[in-house]
Amino acid sequence: MSERKILYVEDNEYNRKIVRQLLSRSPCRLIEAGDGETGVALARQELPDLILMDVQLPKMSGLDATRLLSTEAPTRHIPIIVITSYALSGDREKAMKAGAAAYLAKPYSPSELLAMVKQFLPGL
Repeated sequence: MSERKILYVEDNEYNRKIVRQLLSRSPCRLIEAGDGETGVALARQELPDLILMDVQLPKMSGLDATRLLSTEAPTRHIPIIVITSYALSGDREKAMKAGAAAYLAKPYSPSELLAMVKQFLPGL
């Protein structure tokens, strides 16, 4: 099996570091983007197996990026987990309507994120 790739689109370096450490023992390659535009470009270029998408991003919001990637032919098959720290009523519905496969509110436990990743990448 070829190496699995996870794209993490997050503007906060501390949050990226946490996920980097969390996935360091997995057989996946983590690709990181610090804004929505770069995330979309990397998704198109790398065609990752899974995308972790923050909502509040510079240049393009995570929901806009999710909407775009979930409608383009080369990327529409890639599951996107939308992650937000601004979990308000209706946010889950907005994320799902934008094309997210799942939704996770911060703060989350590391085991919660890993379980969600394994749900989309069985055998990890």
